[in-house]
Amino acid sequence: MAAEKDTDVNNRDRRGTVCNVVISQESETCGSGDGRQPIIFNPDFFVEKLRHERPEAFTELVLSNITRLIDLPGAEFSQLLDEEPKTPNGTAAGGFFRSFNFLKRKDKCVVFGTPLTEEGIAQIYQLIVYLSKNLHVEGLFRVPGNSLRQQTLREQLNSGADIDFSSGDFHPNDVATLLKSFLRELPEPLLTQRHLHAHLKITELSLFDDQGNKTSLPDKERQIEALQLLLMLLPTANRALLKLLLDLLYHTAKQQDKNKMSAHNLALMFAPHVIWPKNMNASDLQENLKKLNSGMAFLIKHSQKIFRAPAYLREHARLQFANSRVIHSKDDLELLSASGSPFVSVCKRSGAPVGLDPDQHTEEALRELCRHVTDHMPNSAKKKKLIRQLGKQSSPGTPVSENTTPSSKKHARSRSFGGLIKKRVLGSQPGADRRGRHVSPPGKENISRDPSS
Repeated sequence: MAAEKDTDVNNRDRRGTVCNVVISQESETCGSGDGRQPIIFNPDFFVEKLRHERPEAFTELVLSNITRLIDLPGAEFSQLLDEEPKTPNGTAAGGFFRSFNFLKRKDKCVVFGTPLTEEGIAQIYQLIVYLSKNLHVEGLFRVPGNSLRQQTLREQLNSGADIDFSSGDFHPNDVATLLKSFLRELPEPLLTQRHLHAHLKITELSLFDDQGNKTSLPDKERQIEALQLLLMLLPTANRALLKLLLDLLYHTAKQQDKNKMSAHNLALMFAPHVIWPKNMNASDLQENLKKLNSGMAFLIKHSQKIFRAPAYLREHARLQFANSRVIHSKDDLELLSASGSPFVSVCKRSGAPVGLDPDQHTEEALRELCRHVTDHMPNSAKKKKLIRQLGKQSSPGTPVSENTTPSSKKHARSRSFGGLIKKRVLGSQPGADRRGRHVSPPGKENISRDPSS
C-alpha cells in the first residue's frame, strides 16, 4: 500500500511540473533539495495585488479603460459591469497570485459537459502537455482521430486517471480531437457569452488617416491593449485555460511548415468552441462569422502579449500601494513621461510624489529609507546607530554628501556613509589592526580617535 501511495504522489508531481513550451511565466521544481518554490519575477505583481485587495477599484479601472478604446452601448456595457471575476468555487476576485499549481489533480470529477473547474483543467492539461510534444504532426487539430480511442481516453479523464501516453495507445489526432470536444461541450464559450460584443468591437478597431478618417487597416496596438484589459475580467478558470490553449496554438502555428496549420487554419478549427456563442441564430452568426474567426486568429498570433497588463495599469497599481500620484490611463503615463523632469524616473521607481525639487526629493528618499529600516530591520544596536545617522543626514535642504566629507586624505574611504557606521561599531583603530588577527578593545578606542592629540 505504501509503495502504491508513493507511486501515486510521484505521478501527481510529475503531472504538476509545468511544461516550458506551454507556460512561460510559471514554473515548478520537483524533487529540489529544500522543497521551496523558485522565486519568479512577475511584472504584474501589483496589478494582481490590486485585483485581490481592492477588487471594486480594479474592476472600475479596467472598465474605464476598455470604454476609452471601444464604444459599448448601455446594455453591452452592463454585461461587463455585472460580471465579477470568480474562481470555480464561487469566491470573488480569486486568491492573490493563484499560480498554475492547481494543475496537480485534487479530486476525481466528471470533466466533459460540466462547468469549467480547476480539477477539470488539471485533467485536460495532460492533453495539452502531450500535444505540445507532437506539434509536428501534419493536419493536427484538422484530421479527426479514432472514435473508439477517444471514448476510452474520455472515460479515463472523467475517472481522474493519470494518462500514460508513452504506451502508444493514443495518436496525437485522437488527443487533439478530444480537446476540441471538451471545449465544444462546455456550457458556454471559453471567452464567455458576456464578452461577445466587446470582442466584436475590438475586431473593428482600425487606424485613421491624416484627415482623421477611419481606414481599413486594423489598429493592432489598440486591439492588443483592449484584449489585455478585457481578458482581465474573465473568470479565473477561463483565463487560465485560455492561456494554456492559446500558448499551445501559438507554438503549433510556429511549426506550420511541418504540420500545415497556420494561425488562420487553427482559428477556423477553434473559433466555434472558444468564441462562438451558443444561442446565436444562424443569420446573426453568418453576419459576424468573419469577425469571430479573425478575432480568434488575432488571439493566437498575439497570445504572448495579451495576458500582460498594460504599462499604465502596472504603474497605477504600483502607485496605489506607494501612496503617490496615481496614473489612471495611458494618457496620464505619456504626460508624466513628457514632463521633462530629471526626477520623474526616480520618483516613479521610488514612489515619491512627482514635481519635487532636488532637496525635497532627497528628504523624501531619506525618510523612505528610514521607514524601511525602522519597519524591517531587527532591533539591535546597529539599527539604532543607523537610525541616528539617518536623522543627522535628513536636515532640510542638506544633501547626503555634506556630512560625509572626509577629514583627511588618509582615511577618505572610511568617511563614507558605510565607513561611518563601521567606525562607530569597530572603533577608529589603524587599517592594519582591523585587517590583523585582533581588534583593539573598546576601552582604547579614544586613544587613536584624534590624530592630533
